[in-house]
Amino acid sequence: MITVELARRLADAGLRWHPVSGDRFVLAGRDMDTQVFVVSEMTIEAESLASGSLLKFNGTTEWALDSVDQESTLWLPREDQLRHALGPAFVRLERTDVGWAVTTAGPGGEQRTEHPDPEDAYGTALLALLAG
Repeated sequence: MITVELARRLADAGLRWHPVSGDRFVLAGRDMDTQVFVVSEMTIEAESLASGSLLKFNGTTEWALDSVDQESTLWLPREDQLRHALGPAFVRLERTDVGWAVTTAGPGGEQRTEHPDPEDAYGTALLALLAG
């Protein structure tokens, strides 16, 4: 799973989230970065409003929380979502001695990003792409 720190950096760099079932997130700024929530129609439902998305906690009687604005959350994108966000810049993912390497292509040629975790490798490559 992508780290909270990298997810924050991606959000700050402009990666936007449109919540769908299966997405993971944390409640940012509430000392709950280790508690990962998953959007699911059964327990956490994403509702699109004119003012933005609302994440509704259904059936969570142990929580004094009915819903939370999307702006209060931090999305933890999955590997497939990060790869999709890279779009046509994505060239390949390969196993290395370090772990995993993501190669992207841009105006300056190919760039290779390595990390022990494949999601963090994708995220770091995406961060470099968003930074220009």
